[in-house]
Amino acid sequence: MSAFILRRMFQSIVAVLVMSLLVFLGVSVVGDPVYMLISPDMTQADIERTIREFGFDRPIYEQYLLFVTNALQGDLGNSFIFAEPAIKLIIQRIPATLELALTALLMAIIIGIPLGVYAGLKPRSLVSKSIMGASILGFSLPTFWVGIMLILVFAVVLGVLPSTGRGDTVEVFGIEWSFLTLDGLSHLILPAFNLALLKISLVIRLARAGTLEVYHQDYIKFARAKGLTSRRIVFVHVMKNILIPVVTVLGLEFGNLVAFSVVTETIFAWPGMGKLLIESIQTLDRPVIVGYLLIITVMFVMINLIVDIVYSILDPRVRLADQGR
Repeated sequence: MSAFILRRMFQSIVAVLVMSLLVFLGVSVVGDPVYMLISPDMTQADIERTIREFGFDRPIYEQYLLFVTNALQGDLGNSFIFAEPAIKLIIQRIPATLELALTALLMAIIIGIPLGVYAGLKPRSLVSKSIMGASILGFSLPTFWVGIMLILVFAVVLGVLPSTGRGDTVEVFGIEWSFLTLDGLSHLILPAFNLALLKISLVIRLARAGTLEVYHQDYIKFARAKGLTSRRIVFVHVMKNILIPVVTVLGLEFGNLVAFSVVTETIFAWPGMGKLLIESIQTLDRPVIVGYLLIITVMFVMINLIVDIVYSILDPRVRLADQGR
């Protein structure tokens, strides 16, 4: 087990280094941030001095090595626009994004698994066919359009939920959370559901496919022959087996929820990392862009590492296959 974890950790470190290089090179060739740092009344000498101060006159490989050296010390550079450390700006926005992503993930679990299991247990019923039809819509409808429709229906027409902002927050251990207040919770519902819709559809299909496969296995028939109730068979035997792929996919999809919350945060003016990224792209704020992408990369790698470890615990065959046995 320890060898498996060490091997995965080494692979994760390599992945982070490779992605940091790709991210840095990719952002470096897009636009020229010098124009965001100079004013029209600056002389050519002032412009050249500014370029030297920020290291833009150095070869790209030197800039990258300096970036990696500083990043290992927790320094991702200062924002060109806010004149504050980029890591500080991003960390300030992380709680809002994580709160949104975790709520969306919880919605996917609470809504998707029961509907998927029901659709698998009674695949020919009208309700099951309706569930599967709705899941197709969840995959097909664009996120931005669904968000606009949610605002139109629940905020404009019905007026029951707010459409933008985070609402009232409560500080816990120095971090602001909105789900701990009624006003904050009401602000969280629409953006979280908008972000969760695709994942709900995914979980429904995973749970249905797993239920259809498991429910006709011999050990389920044996459990039924022993006189076990349908409730016990479903909640103990069926759920235990369908949760392995669901846990794996949801673990990987959580990173997607965090990384691709940009559209949802923009539509609902949710003050998270995604909204900060859009603002930084518009102003070519390179340190914030690189810092955000690097943090998301590390988050993806860590989530994959955790999922691999959890999956190996749930299914020991994963470890044995990795060792070539």
